[in-house]
Amino acid sequence: MAVDGIDVARQLVRERFPEARAAWLGGSVALGMATATSDLDITVLMAGAPAPYRESLHYLRWPVELFVQTEASLEHFLALEHGERQPNTLRLIGRSHVLLDADGGGERWRALCAKLLAAGPDPLSERELRSARYGITDRLDDLIGSADPGERLMIAAALWQAVADLLLTGNGHWTGRGKWLHRELADFDQNAGTTFARRLAEGVRAVASGSVEPMVEVATEVLNLFGGRLFDGFSMEGPR
Repeated sequence: MAVDGIDVARQLVRERFPEARAAWLGGSVALGMATATSDLDITVLMAGAPAPYRESLHYLRWPVELFVQTEASLEHFLALEHGERQPNTLRLIGRSHVLLDADGGGERWRALCAKLLAAGPDPLSERELRSARYGITDRLDDLIGSADPGERLMIAAALWQAVADLLLTGNGHWTGRGKWLHRELADFDQNAGTTFARRLAEGVRAVASGSVEPMVEVATEVLNLFGGRLFDGFSMEGPR
């Protein structure tokens, strides 16, 4: 399936972008993690207009996500995602198959993105850390105090994301959303010898089954790694 996806992606680039400088296939197919519903995540580097833009389409029965960039737009997104600690573009290019490299930019950008990806995000500031601790404390209290099963499940889902974000970024690791948050957690666990990805998922399942204790336990454990609960004395400046 992956080999077929690479061939299809290369054919699409040849047909639709004959003037492209470079193109990469990233995402699940490139990483050998494709499922029956995986799409082709293709980033294309152009010299100028009509880039930058993105487009979703089907090509030879494959769903395709196109990210058509210029060097300026690549630099913009890399900076934006670095600040958010969610390296979507870094992943798509740094862990990719080069589909086209007309001027050496394909390999150069892939090497740069791989280097930045390996370096990890900036450390959390004290303000970011306190805000994360307060947010998790607040959600924990909401979960413990709620008597509505549907409400508890929604709180648990938000708590899973907040706890995972703190654990990852607090340890100098990239974070993500959806499946990529779980994948980043699994990668962290593999390197650290921990089991947080499994335990957080089990915590959400336990809340769905009527028990909040496993989620409270793992969330509190992560909080304690970074100074514990925070409520009294927390403050934030408003916009100026």
